[in-house]
Amino acid sequence: MRRRHLLGYAGAAGLPARADAQTPYPARPVSMLVGFAPGGGTDIVARMLAPKLQDDLGQPVSVENRAGASGTLAAAAVARARPDGYTMLTGTVSTQCAVAPLMNPPPYDQLADFTPVLLVGTLPLVVVVRADHPARDLPGLLGLARENPGRLNYGSSGIASQQHLASELLSRAAGVRMTHVPYRGTGQSVNDLLGGNLDVNIDTLATYLPHIQGGRLRALATTLPTRAAALPDTPTVAELGVPGYDMSVWYMVLGPAGLPAPIVARWEAALNRAISDPLIKRRLIETGYIPGGGTADDAAALVRRDAARLGALVQEAGVRLE
Repeated sequence: MRRRHLLGYAGAAGLPARADAQTPYPARPVSMLVGFAPGGGTDIVARMLAPKLQDDLGQPVSVENRAGASGTLAAAAVARARPDGYTMLTGTVSTQCAVAPLMNPPPYDQLADFTPVLLVGTLPLVVVVRADHPARDLPGLLGLARENPGRLNYGSSGIASQQHLASELLSRAAGVRMTHVPYRGTGQSVNDLLGGNLDVNIDTLATYLPHIQGGRLRALATTLPTRAAALPDTPTVAELGVPGYDMSVWYMVLGPAGLPAPIVARWEAALNRAISDPLIKRRLIETGYIPGGGTADDAAALVRRDAARLGALVQEAGVRLE
């Protein structure tokens, strides 16, 4: 009994327990948390990968949506979880690099409280309006915004989310002012744009591509320096008079800080295999994603780089959480 008690204490303190070492990982179902409502880019990529990960890991992998606080509710839950590989996160560039430092107090340290495992995909954003909107192109939209300061509104999945920062960067570069409407996730923002309650959204291509292809929305521009393969006839923001404009959303699987190296390696290998699976790779590309891959070290370097870049943008733009 005393030996079991000491082993349990070691595990609770984040130290490797001998009993854990004797049990092959994973020995039970795994939860993968998503910080946004169903239907957004994070949810789409997590659910696309989950069945393949489940086959690879040999245990159920459930995707759990914990929407709210610009995606940080799920991220905070993972930061507090035991580092045993049974609670993982599909995080985004906004949850891992931009939002948390704006909160008082921050719900987690975006660099110290996580173990980045693998970049799974990157999505260009797309500037979209309703098909019946008077703006036929991006210069037309910016002209309307310039003539009507603050009258045009746009949605996002939360303050300091990549959608918000992309819109803020475009507004500042073009010298216009639009009104930000934050949501708890992407789904309601999509519905409000389709329903006429929003004028424009700059959001992930995977979310809006079906509506663009169905003729309900019009794509005005994409946000990477080069055109998106899924929308080759749609120009980039940089092409349309905003040189150097470059915004995207990346998706990454992370665990809590202190995730043991063997578990990191297990997930790194499983994710790389899932992304390179021909069917999944084709589905990712068809829905607008640029498939990821690489190593855990690559993922950690990306987090550090974008935390510095987006932190500077947030400061310059004066983004605040109300």
